[in-house]
Amino acid sequence: MTKVIKIDPSRPNEKLIREAAEVIKRGGLVAFPTETVYGLGADAFNRLAVLKIFKVKGRPPDNPLIIHICRFNQLYELAMEVPDRVILIVKKFWPGPLTVILRKSSRVINEVTASLPTVAIRMPAHPIALKLIEYSSTPIAAPSANLSGRPSPTTPQHVINDLMGLIDVIIDGGETLFGVESTIIDMTHDPPRLLRPGPLTIEEVERVLGGEVVIPPFARGLMESDKALSPGVKYRHYAPKARMVLVELSSYEDLRPLIMKVRELALMYVNEGLRVGILCSDETISHYKDIRALSLSLGPRSNQFIIAKNLFKTLRAFDEEEVDIIVAEGFEERGLGLTIMNRLRKASGYNIVKVDVGNLAICTRRNHIQAQ
Repeated sequence: MTKVIKIDPSRPNEKLIREAAEVIKRGGLVAFPTETVYGLGADAFNRLAVLKIFKVKGRPPDNPLIIHICRFNQLYELAMEVPDRVILIVKKFWPGPLTVILRKSSRVINEVTASLPTVAIRMPAHPIALKLIEYSSTPIAAPSANLSGRPSPTTPQHVINDLMGLIDVIIDGGETLFGVESTIIDMTHDPPRLLRPGPLTIEEVERVLGGEVVIPPFARGLMESDKALSPGVKYRHYAPKARMVLVELSSYEDLRPLIMKVRELALMYVNEGLRVGILCSDETISHYKDIRALSLSLGPRSNQFIIAKNLFKTLRAFDEEEVDIIVAEGFEERGLGLTIMNRLRKASGYNIVKVDVGNLAICTRRNHIQAQ
């Protein structure tokens, strides 16, 4: 039976957090809030506990986990070496939504790293998460607290919907701040490589490092990596239950071609008898009111923080309404747009319709989804 513990992040109840920490110490699983999404935590040094994470989530065993710490000196316990540039970046962004990939120490178990020679480490910026790690007296290995492949949980209800009855404790700490997972930078390469975009933009990281960070195609969500170098890289992630098609523009200066293509696809699916969802923005939602579809806005395009924060929550809202297919608008990739488009491309299973605004020629990466 799963116990739900409600804790106010602004005034964390230490007694309740210690109760959850005792579950971690005993080898149990605890879902807890971070500033990004909810995590599903276990003692990072307990093999059986870590294996429970994979079993409960249905997570492929070659998909590594992130180890969460609460003190900077724990970094040296987990990493074989900590170069100066790593110290520079973590001192700037920790606690916060940054995960660094380093060569792992002998203490780190293979079950956490999927037998890779590297380890993913981060220090979350959330009072409940930090206290939970501290009181557990161990680093905590934690992926997102959802069933594998589903949109990451940003509210306690999302966790309850996916994992109630499967884990020991769910800490209800309210809605998360960012709503998307941490930025992952591989610091074992020179120059460093972005493995997963997140709330911390590549521009912010480059300013601190004073140099380029390489962005592979899989980090943009344009393709899957053939190897799970870190969480969120190899497998389809963030997917709603409904099928999804993503409409992208070559340029987003003029949104009319985007609206036209979304309308065309949505009307086609409506005429096929499907229950259609339209994932859009404040600037465009009024253009879909005449279509017999559920239109949900992520927010204004001028506020990428809000767009990212609402993304997973909105995908789950479509699931609750039991739509058959979602037609989603694309967004410009600057800043947080890289993170947003990474998640949308993966959520769509790479079912992408591209509109070349220059000549309005329509091309598709894959054929658009046909009705089943």
